[in-house]
Amino acid sequence: MATRISTVKEYFETLNQRFVKDASKGVEAVFQFEIGGEGGGTWHVAVKDGEMSVHEGAHPSPSSIVTSTADDYVKIANGDINGLRAVMTRKMKVSGNLVMARKMQNMLPTGNI
Repeated sequence: MATRISTVKEYFETLNQRFVKDASKGVEAVFQFEIGGEGGGTWHVAVKDGEMSVHEGAHPSPSSIVTSTADDYVKIANGDINGLRAVMTRKMKVSGNLVMARKMQNMLPTGNI
């Protein structure tokens, strides 16, 4: 079981512990995270048929983009705020390929796992 994270950077450093390899079979996508505020930054996660890699910085053509503040994203990653509720309350915005973004939920689950 992964421990709770305290920063966005820690989330991306430990993302391999959350990655569900089986859920990414046959998927090729790039998920970009644009996290604002103190402790934020831009990361992209490339998924290709069961493999995942995390990179700092923007990707030239991401499949989906997730935008949030650092404070809110830490709460989302820890499961303190449900991802759907975060979108509905505008604490998180998802753009680009929304079908792929929904698949991302299964590959990169949030919550204290």
